[in-house]
Amino acid sequence: MAKLLIVDDEANIRLLYAQELSDEGYEVVTASSALEAVEKLEGSSFDLVVLDIKLKNESGIELLQRIVKDRHGLPVILCTAFSCYKDDFSAWLADGYVVKSSDMQELKDEIKRVLAKKQIKV
Repeated sequence: MAKLLIVDDEANIRLLYAQELSDEGYEVVTASSALEAVEKLEGSSFDLVVLDIKLKNESGIELLQRIVKDRHGLPVILCTAFSCYKDDFSAWLADGYVVKSSDMQELKDEIKRVLAKKQIKV
């Protein structure tokens, strides 16, 4: 079973993602900030990170850069309400990019795609 870290500053989004992705069979851990995410990454191993770009007073892009630097090979999917970041060079470090929507299917499909590419058992 793949272990996912969901990083989003919106409590409702964290709850929704945790519930939906747990129902898909994933082990889900959530973090509300970049600092909390770093602490959880240091304390446990994860198979994939789902990361919001806009965090309160923080940049998800900066966290993405830190994950890429410190956790070589840990896949990250950016999940944001802003499609404009898809063309941002820094966002290209991510393994996937999903625009938030009430339909979770695109995110679920992207998680499966990235995990399969990294040969991580779903």
